[in-house]
Amino acid sequence: MNGGIGTYVKSSEETDADVGDKANDALRINGKELNCRVVGEGGNLGLTQRGRMEAAANGVRVYTDFIDNAGGVNCSDHEVNIKILIDEVVKRGDMTDKQRNQLLADMTEEVADLVILDNYRQTQALDLSEILSHQGMGPYRRFISGLESAGQIDRELEFLPADDVLKERASSNQGMHLPELSVLISYAKSPLKGDLINSDVPDDLYIHRHLERLFPAVLTERYQTEMYDHRLKREIVATQVANDLVDHMGIVFVRRLMDSTGAGRADIARAYVVARDAFNLPALWAQIEALDNQVSSRVQYYMMLDLMRMIRRATRWFLRQHLGLSTQDTIEYFGPRLAQLQESIGELLSGEEQAAWRKRCDELQAAGVPEALAATVAAAPSLYAGLGIIQAARITNEKPQRVAEVFYEIGSRLELPWMIRQVTHLEVRDSWQAQARETFRDDIDRQQLALTTSVLKLEAGSRDTQERVAQWLEQHAELHRRWCRLIDEVRGGSEGGFALFAVAVRELVDLAESDSEA
Repeated sequence: MNGGIGTYVKSSEETDADVGDKANDALRINGKELNCRVVGEGGNLGLTQRGRMEAAANGVRVYTDFIDNAGGVNCSDHEVNIKILIDEVVKRGDMTDKQRNQLLADMTEEVADLVILDNYRQTQALDLSEILSHQGMGPYRRFISGLESAGQIDRELEFLPADDVLKERASSNQGMHLPELSVLISYAKSPLKGDLINSDVPDDLYIHRHLERLFPAVLTERYQTEMYDHRLKREIVATQVANDLVDHMGIVFVRRLMDSTGAGRADIARAYVVARDAFNLPALWAQIEALDNQVSSRVQYYMMLDLMRMIRRATRWFLRQHLGLSTQDTIEYFGPRLAQLQESIGELLSGEEQAAWRKRCDELQAAGVPEALAATVAAAPSLYAGLGIIQAARITNEKPQRVAEVFYEIGSRLELPWMIRQVTHLEVRDSWQAQARETFRDDIDRQQLALTTSVLKLEAGSRDTQERVAQWLEQHAELHRRWCRLIDEVRGGSEGGFALFAVAVRELVDLAESDSEA
């Protein structure tokens, strides 16, 4: 931990003159010479940015001074917005100055808790982004390039690595460093906040409630009318939504969806709120956080990554649907139905998908995760399909549980979960291949739903799901055999790559679109 005034760590490529702190030249060392595991910057400019990056490259966990000291700025933001609200009450004559000062003092602990939670979530987001960057550098490279092209960032001024350096790191299985991500998280939140302010999202009656997240409970209980009359309410809502989205979904989430859907930041944020609350993400996330010091942080982070993948796909799904419902109506329609599917997911899954769910459940429980939470997180890859299942239930006038039974059974018989995993493992060299990979996954999901609908429309003598699916496949035996041959081709290690999966999706479309006499 450093504090006070002075810069004590630089990079080996910088000179003391570059640092500009002559008084501490005799004390300064290089980042690679730090003999510690963690650095907390209690002061400002204790390390140069290049010094942080050099230390991080050598295994030291270090963010930046503005991340470590964000509590002060955050506390000031809360203070200003709270005083604006209370001073309006005082001005109106409904509170004396003495009562105002006492109320401010009484709220101290709760404001501190709100500030700490904000900072906790932000550093948690940085750690998750670090893991994600090791899994794929491409989205981060595109994120930086996009900001640079828009004139929103100066790569050299922020000491961010050039594209060729990032490509070299990717080839050697390295990711972004925490000091770099600390810079990028600000650039993820700021443009999003700006776009939200310039949109109608802060005026959405459901999203408007994010205003209450900034204030202590006593103010939301006593002065809710004054709160919603706050002169900075739209700015507060935009800030709360932007922080919540980036802290839960990571730095490159919005950029990825902009690339894959063409949607703007504000529309993505609205769809995220729908997906988040339909799947009850805040409660699940809080349960994982409550396991601090009970299970390893690695277990917690990978559970969060499972949920992030599910919400990313769900957000994309809602962006592409035109449901004609308000934000609140959409959440109220999908939320309870998704909860019902979640409760019985172990019974609905079949074959390899059920085995994978059970294995993940057992792993999480063995690591100390409570059974109910383990079951839900383990089901995240399968629960995303609940959105399409609920839509199919509307079309066929069937109950979601019945649709789900057929959906997972036809998927198991055609090995579609296995096929999606093969698509997911495709290596991508550029953003176009990354988008193609997402399109393949979406297409397989859509065709699985189309197949489900066809099976449900079949006039079958038996209502048993397995028999009904078997009967449908028998009526489409030739196309089914063609699909099975293609599965064997993929399983045999064919080098077809993207072209092979494009053909596979076409074969699946043929099967899904065939009629009962095919």
